[in-house]
Amino acid sequence: MGVIAAAAPLIVVAVLLVGLLWPATRAMPIAWVVALVVGFVFWNNPPAYLAGSSIVGVMTAIEILWIVFGALVLLYTLIQAGAFDRINAGFSAVSDDRRVQIVLLAFFLATFIEGAAGFGTPAAVVAPLLLALGFPALAAVIAALIGHVIAVTYGAVGTPIIVGIQTPLEIYEEAIEADGGMSVVQYSQDVAAWAATYHALTGFVMPLFAVGMVVYFFGDREERSLKPAFEVAPLCLFAGVAFAVPYWASAWFITAEFPSLIGAMVGGAITIFVLRQGYLLPETEWDFPPREEWPSHWVGTIEPGEGGNGGGGNGGPEEAVVSDGGTAPATTAPQMSLLKAWSPYIILIVLLVVTRVVDPISEALTDPNLGVTIGTEAIGSITLGVVILWEPILGFEALGADIAWVNVPGFWLLVSSILAIGIFGMNGQQVKAAWAEAAEKLVSPFIALIFVIAMVQVMIQSGGAPGAAEFATINGGPASMIELLAIETAAITGPLYPAIAPAIGALAAIMVGSNTVSNITFGGFQFTAAHQLDLPSQIVVGAQATGGAVGNLVAIHNVVAALATVGLVGQEGRVIRLNLIPMFYYAILVGVWTLLFVYVMPDVVPSVFDVY
Repeated sequence: MGVIAAAAPLIVVAVLLVGLLWPATRAMPIAWVVALVVGFVFWNNPPAYLAGSSIVGVMTAIEILWIVFGALVLLYTLIQAGAFDRINAGFSAVSDDRRVQIVLLAFFLATFIEGAAGFGTPAAVVAPLLLALGFPALAAVIAALIGHVIAVTYGAVGTPIIVGIQTPLEIYEEAIEADGGMSVVQYSQDVAAWAATYHALTGFVMPLFAVGMVVYFFGDREERSLKPAFEVAPLCLFAGVAFAVPYWASAWFITAEFPSLIGAMVGGAITIFVLRQGYLLPETEWDFPPREEWPSHWVGTIEPGEGGNGGGGNGGPEEAVVSDGGTAPATTAPQMSLLKAWSPYIILIVLLVVTRVVDPISEALTDPNLGVTIGTEAIGSITLGVVILWEPILGFEALGADIAWVNVPGFWLLVSSILAIGIFGMNGQQVKAAWAEAAEKLVSPFIALIFVIAMVQVMIQSGGAPGAAEFATINGGPASMIELLAIETAAITGPLYPAIAPAIGALAAIMVGSNTVSNITFGGFQFTAAHQLDLPSQIVVGAQATGGAVGNLVAIHNVVAALATVGLVGQEGRVIRLNLIPMFYYAILVGVWTLLFVYVMPDVVPSVFDVY
């Protein structure tokens, strides 16, 4: 009964979101209520404790939304200023060959946007750009979704790691310190590094995968063939490696906030340079069949080539398709230098590096003592300063949460956005439009995230309530709902558990449409399962972070958002069916790598694993 009860909130999410296709704004409040009922009836959590657990979730959601808002403001600032047109033109003008355009836009531009904004933004921005270049709408969506998946683990400047792994695992701080003598921050960085290793070994072929999917399913319908994809295999693999090497190095030696940004910027610059020198360009130009031969389901309400920097990648003209399918103001983007167009993101990276590497600055931005403290014994102590800290929440020592609103990337994204106003000489109307667009995009995520993370925190914190019921014990106390599910899953799967760890992460992302929420939901699950089986937990939780990215390929929220931008809502089933191919490839191969790293590699290269 305990296991069934613990799984009930997740079952509700699966039934309502995946089975009945309810929007998250309707499904998640119900799932939260179910978690409250389970916590009260089965785990013996008092109502005040359940309220406190929900508050922890709300504060975590606000921190995520703060980052997303900053990311969207910067993105829409560039769109309004015409800088995004210039960045797009720099990619698309290299070649008229559709396969090359997939590599540059659906891979490099999509991974960059994922690193900068995350949360479904890449496909919603890149798909309309491909449509404007003359791609069938369905092909544009599939290419954009496949192209960005390697970057998702570090989307929105590392949010899935910083908020998705680091914050929830603070509850296991003592166990983490006992295992490897490291802090939760160091532990989450290790997880990020292992996730980058899985991605680099598996995802470097994604440019070739995206090209292969497009040429096979959207090429000559009489003679379906992968031959056109193999013709550009050297370019695709070169691009994949050019991205993967700086991406992997960034995760291991810098921080979890930069891998996707650095991989896209460095790899894209190298690849474009090589192409401009005349290397790796295909000998013959590949294009789609004539427009009149396209099936009706390839195209929606927006015709390919309408608006945007269309015309075979040679720039265009006066308007740019943006993420909602509308248009940005006319610009003179082609006259803007690429350095100027990229400068706000370069500034962002410099600001983030300085605030994290320079210890006095980093310590000042995370010092909870720099502020004013208020509160009562019943409510708890609330500190308002560079860190908003609330502990104990409602008097429960087990409950506490903070929002380091100045230190998290959201603040520095907004600083970069404000500096961009002067760099581009924007007027008040453009600034207002950018901020309004970003705010509008937050409405649905706000409702969904608040309730889904509140639900997850009720599940995570359920074992810490005074007098909590003991369906199982862990670390000398009652196991939470999440821990109980992990214990039972580890018992059933045994030594094969590492093989399914990425699939668990992918399944959660498919349900909730977010790698960050997948990590929040199952990061502790994977940590507990690894400990039950005496496995190196960083490697297993790294597989979770990777699997959470993979699920975005078929997450209904991402698919619907991308289809809406190209006027093709209603074709969700086709997109999901096709994207199951790369999803299964990724999930299975990462499962194999996880098994190898857990059981084989420690014996082959023991020094690398001494820390475990």
